[in-house]
Parts: sequence; structure tokens; C-alpha cells
Amino acid sequence: MTLDQFTATLQDAHAAAGLSPPLRALWLDGHGDWNGAHETAQEIETAVGAWIHAYLHRKEGDDGNAAYWYNRASKPVCRLTLQDEWRQIVSALLLTASD
Repeated sequence: MTLDQFTATLQDAHAAAGLSPPLRALWLDGHGDWNGAHETAQEIETAVGAWIHAYLHRKEGDDGNAAYWYNRASKPVCRLTLQDEWRQIVSALLLTASD
């Protein structure tokens, strides 16, 4: 799946079956369900989950909590727009999913 294809699914009522938990979290966020995205991200106990968690807290406006999660993800605090960071994370996940 490409980024454009993934983004197009945001118009659907439900996420596609078979999405990985990280992609599901980002789909929920892109679909306007921050709480659902956050709940999903909390269950992903990997660096990827921490990266998504960081993005979500930055989006929420909680920069201190976001910085904590960026550190847990071994990522610098992001300075991109929220939309660009979302696209960056989704692209990275889609790339690893196609390997």
C-alpha cells in the first residue's frame, strides 16, 4: 500500500482489516479519533509505539510528554508540521511493511 492509498482510506467508515496496530493508531488519528489512536498507541510497547505516542502528545499540545516519548523512541523532538510528521511515520511504517 502506498501513502496515497492509505490516506484515501481515511474516507472509509472503518479502518481496513489487517492493519498493524501502529498503522491502525495512525489511521484512527487521521480519521479524527485522537483518543482511539492514543489508546492503540499505548498498547504498542516498541520504539514505533513510542514514536506514535510522541506525535500524538505533540498534537495534543503536551510538549513535555511528547519529548519524553521521542526520547523513548530514540528520535529527536520533531519540528515538522503535524501533517508532515504523520505522513513521515505512516510512510516509514508502510515501507517496513512492504519489506
